[in-house]
Amino acid sequence: MIAAAPLLLPMMGLSRQSRPAARPILSSGEPLPLVGLGSWITFNVGNDQAARDASAEVMRNFFQAGGRLIDSSPMYGSSQEVIGYGLKKLGRPADLFAADKVWISDGDEGRAQMEASRRHWGIPRFDLMQVHNLLSWQAHLPTLFAMKAGGQLRYVGITTSHGRRHGEMEQIMKAEALDFIQLSYNLYDREAEQRLLPLALERGIAVIVNRPFQQGALLPRLARHPLPPWAAEIDCSSWAQFALKFIISHPAVTCAIPATTRIAHVVENMAAAAGRLPDKAMRARMAAFVDNL
Repeated sequence: MIAAAPLLLPMMGLSRQSRPAARPILSSGEPLPLVGLGSWITFNVGNDQAARDASAEVMRNFFQAGGRLIDSSPMYGSSQEVIGYGLKKLGRPADLFAADKVWISDGDEGRAQMEASRRHWGIPRFDLMQVHNLLSWQAHLPTLFAMKAGGQLRYVGITTSHGRRHGEMEQIMKAEALDFIQLSYNLYDREAEQRLLPLALERGIAVIVNRPFQQGALLPRLARHPLPPWAAEIDCSSWAQFALKFIISHPAVTCAIPATTRIAHVVENMAAAAGRLPDKAMRARMAAFVDNL
């Protein structure tokens, strides 16, 4: 039996008009805004000072719009260092929800990699640590659970992307006391609806959605067509908001993490969580509309 959908919660500290909706993390009840910030590719700018400053401004606007969760990985080049630079420049925002990953085949080297990641971010600890793409998850999960018990992180998760290894993820979800999973889900890639999202609700596991725009491929595809007039019924003014509202309105989804280099895009993305969200019938209408384009 699927558990009742977690309630949407308004985030405090912002105007009613701009306040993003949040959904509670199922294992704790802590509210998390429905839209976060990814860093794959977009924050991998090396030592380019202008690009680092631009990334910091994206982060500034993200926090000003009520965002909390920023996600990264050792796989993402210089993204962790760029996040750390931005956090320092912004005075280390207190609302940050820091999510990173362990991505190394040798389980004995996991702690050292996570410590290096923590130093790059310049934070006391991570809120969430995830096993990236299930790499050596059997070795890493016991370490993460021990770190959680010792107060070195708050939540434990696993990730996959591009629709890969869903069967293995399902088995891990059934066997392990996970707080989070992260997977790919969007208007065109909806396989997760079949088993993983219902199972997450049943098991009380929060869900982070990566590749909400198919790593940039989705929006140009949609932009060849006009936004349907009925999108106004769910406060959509763009295809980006249409795509995000479809994702974050699913009752199992806790947070989607679009990545961007542009301030205007981060503001637009955050606004997707501030207006009306589609119900089940509207979600079906949205999917059918896109399938028929």
